[in-house]
Amino acid sequence: MSEEPALPGPEQMRISDADREQVAQVLHAAMSEGRITINELEERLTTVYAAKTVGDLKPVTADLPQQSRSAIEPATSRALGLPDDRIGGHPGSGASIAVMSGASRKGSWVVPPQHNSFAFWGGAELDLRHARFAEKHSTITAVAIMGGIDIIVPDDINVDVTGIGFMGAFELEDRAGTPAAPPTAPTVKITGLAFWGGVVVKRKPRKKDVPEIEG
Repeated sequence: MSEEPALPGPEQMRISDADREQVAQVLHAAMSEGRITINELEERLTTVYAAKTVGDLKPVTADLPQQSRSAIEPATSRALGLPDDRIGGHPGSGASIAVMSGASRKGSWVVPPQHNSFAFWGGAELDLRHARFAEKHSTITAVAIMGGIDIIVPDDINVDVTGIGFMGAFELEDRAGTPAAPPTAPTVKITGLAFWGGVVVKRKPRKKDVPEIEG
């Protein structure tokens, strides 16, 4: 049997003209601030416009301070391996409980380092597609007893599912089909138990619409 070709890593991902222009703007700003000379600007722009992959662009801004690189759009910034702008903020609720009822956490909220979700004869939904993360590494402990918990994660964070299903299901559904996120992205570990119930983690593309603000 022939092996399936390996998916390209983050540094092998192809870049767009818009990505090149964003990095070029950062370099122009760095030159105007006196961080690089006009000759260095010209050399780096030559590299930028010849670049084909994320790996080709990374060295161009490696020696510039983070505030200079913040002009790069978040998606491009994460692809280039820069610190993720979704990390930080005051932690949100540490629990979501649904007992013969429902509970949800969605929209713009800050995932705490530890969040516990419990559903008994009820259902809970956690949607992380517009969430921030108090710390780079978070853990969600999900326990569903004769109930269900749905956890939606965007495809640009790292997720590790280790829960147990006992007469139930504890599973990951990858509906994005995209490569893994870069190491600088937030990482969420999802563990717990599904007993006569289900915990389903759904990996989906990030939403493009404006998020609702959770009260």
